[in-house]
Amino acid sequence: MGRGKFKGKPTGKRHFSTPEEMLAGTSTRPRTFRQEEAEDVEEEEVESQSEDESDDEPEKRKGAQGVIEIQNPNLVKQKNVKARDVDFEKTTELSRREREEIEKQRAHERYMKLQEQGKTEQARKDLERLTLIRQQRAEAAKKREEEKAAKDQKKVEARK
Repeated sequence: MGRGKFKGKPTGKRHFSTPEEMLAGTSTRPRTFRQEEAEDVEEEEVESQSEDESDDEPEKRKGAQGVIEIQNPNLVKQKNVKARDVDFEKTTELSRREREEIEKQRAHERYMKLQEQGKTEQARKDLERLTLIRQQRAEAAKKREEEKAAKDQKKVEARK
C-alpha cells in the first residue's frame, strides 16, 4: 500500500497521551528538557533557601548573573578591595613572559656596556679590524704623498 507524499519518521509513529494519563503521571512519553530543568531549578531553590538561612550575607549579583546560573570551574570571582584596605607596598608578581622580557633587556644592556668598553670578543675583533684598516689607510696616504712628491719632482726637472 502506498505511503503517500510524506514518509514517516524513522523513530516511529507519534504517540499522544490522553489527558487522564497526563494527570495521573503514567504517560510513556519522555519528559521534555524544560520540564526536567524546571524540576532541577526548584530543587536548587529549596537547597539555596536552606543555605541562605545559614549564611549571614547572601551573595548579590548584578544584571543577568542573578538570573543565569553559571557552573564554570575556571571562572575566577572578582575580589572587591576597598581603598582603605589596599596595600601599596605589596609588589605585584610579574608573569613568566614579562620576567623573561626584562631579563633579556638587562642582558642586552650589559652586553652593550661591555661592547663599548671593548671587553667582549666581538669588540676586540672590531678593534683589531679598525687598527688594521687605519694602518692600511696611513700606508696608502704615505704612498700617495710619495707619488705626488715624485711627480712634482719630475715637473720641476722637466722645466729646467
